Amino acid sequence: MGRRRAIRMGAVGFGALVLAGCKGIIPDGGSAPPPPPPPVEGPSAGELPDVDEARHRVALLVPMSGQNAAVGQSLSNATTMALLDTNTSNIRITSYDTASDPAGAARRAIADGNRLILGPLLGENVDAVQAVARPARVPIISFSNDSQVAGDGVYVMGQIPSQSIERTMTYAQQNGITRFAALVPSGEYGKRASDAMLAHARRTGTQVAAIETYDRDNSSLASAVRRLQESGDYQAVLIADGARIAVRAGPMLRDADQMAKILGTELWSGDAQIAQTPALRGAWFSAVSDARFQRLSDSYKSRFGSAPYRVSALGYDAVLLTIRIARDWQPGDPFPVSQLDDPAGFLGLDGAFRFDDGVVKRAFEVREVTVNGMKVVSPAPASFD
Repeated sequence: MGRRRAIRMGAVGFGALVLAGCKGIIPDGGSAPPPPPPPVEGPSAGELPDVDEARHRVALLVPMSGQNAAVGQSLSNATTMALLDTNTSNIRITSYDTASDPAGAARRAIADGNRLILGPLLGENVDAVQAVARPARVPIISFSNDSQVAGDGVYVMGQIPSQSIERTMTYAQQNGITRFAALVPSGEYGKRASDAMLAHARRTGTQVAAIETYDRDNSSLASAVRRLQESGDYQAVLIADGARIAVRAGPMLRDADQMAKILGTELWSGDAQIAQTPALRGAWFSAVSDARFQRLSDSYKSRFGSAPYRVSALGYDAVLLTIRIARDWQPGDPFPVSQLDDPAGFLGLDGAFRFDDGVVKRAFEVREVTVNGMKVVSPAPASFD
């Protein structure tokens, strides 16, 4: 790994990620510890903070109520697991509910003495949190995948859709495909997908023959496929949407053109419907590897009795990243944010990653849809060296 700040795979318990020099708490052959108590929200801003000079104070800002409460609880549980699996005792993580008042959650977190914020989950909440955290010089590692909110103390850790699309297009080019088309949904995700395709084409000299937009209903989707068929010559079509739309669009595209290669996005990862749809067999898409997440998922189930949300890996990795940097961080001092900019990057549950101007750059693998499920046809790079 050279000088990489490695977060490495250990052999303990379920094979959880551990930091170099640390040990997991579950011995080989042992059972997982009992579930920890659910995280509690920190004291209100009007109360004195709980002084703990031996531990770093880290705030987790996620929805703990409302429609996204289950996702927030899954993230909170994953951060607890990361502390347990690495036997870390010098970091204290407190959860704060962002569901109704993200700015208020940030104010409570700052008042309680937290020096780092993990979260929020939603990109739309970042501005409110940043407005509170920036004057206090408290950096934010957000779980959002919106690269537009990065910078000025905000680091975006979610999977960026454009990076998945670029990885897939690059692989397609390596296999002789130079003319692309796309079906993209109306809205922000579709715009980002279109922008990513066009930007990649400009950089590489490939062509985007057509991009057709649809609303998420069968009639609009079918019309977009017809327009695409009439629009020009292409070798591959990107379906920039999740499994629900992909399994509808795939047969329509096959009826219109038997030869065009179908491409997908990171939204296809982990959805069984994709492999069960004959029209999508042979399609390529890019995503982070699920191998390590499966082991996290198994351990999570044994602790909490249910499966984690996929986004929980971000919470787990964010804690591992914090632990690694905490080696050079004195309790009470500002978080050494400059260490997040290490160009060698880090290795986490979701593979190699690094930050560039506050936006995470991830190593994606390319998968092919086959009759037997997903097959990795181009592994993710192990590093950025």
